[in-house]
Amino acid sequence: MLAMQYRFVLPADYDMAIIRRRIAERGRRTDGLRGLRFKAYLNADRGMVDLPTRENLYAPFYLWDDNEGMNAFLCGDGFAGVSDAFGRPSVASWSVWGAELSPMLASARFATSVHETIPPHAVLAEWRHREIERNARARADGALAAVSAFEPTTWSLVRFRLWPEPRPDHARDGAQIYAVGHVSTGPAPTTD
Repeated sequence: MLAMQYRFVLPADYDMAIIRRRIAERGRRTDGLRGLRFKAYLNADRGMVDLPTRENLYAPFYLWDDNEGMNAFLCGDGFAGVSDAFGRPSVASWSVWGAELSPMLASARFATSVHETIPPHAVLAEWRHREIERNARARADGALAAVSAFEPTTWSLVRFRLWPEPRPDHARDGAQIYAVGHVSTGPAPTTD
């Protein structure tokens, strides 16, 4: 699996209702997309008291089964539309160490994301094991999705969570908090 995210930092006085409207109008276009586990349409608004943030952001987060679905999306009309509207972003991608997903993840309303540098000489197998355990604890604590993934060029990791509601402890540890406007999931499983 691969995780992917791009971010658009918008001006401080940007009308974030434009982003929320865009998500409402276009979010369902990625429902059922082949190769997609989920796409969380994320935004952060400086003006929202219950979701403290320093920047206005539009920052979708994706979980892909493999690079085939990701490449098809990045080379397709949907990503071209985003690039036409906001400019072509830098796209971060990570190899997934672990992902715990609830069948109810489409009901998520908030997300948290923490980025961390993996120290030099860290035992990667131990880090991976700890991240898998963290994912299980996050799910037991109410997360609808818990993803941990790493990027070996910069030796960094992302710890991404989808939640049904925000909690005061979400703002700790430097987490970026987002509102979730829509969650698309991949094709429904087929039955024989």
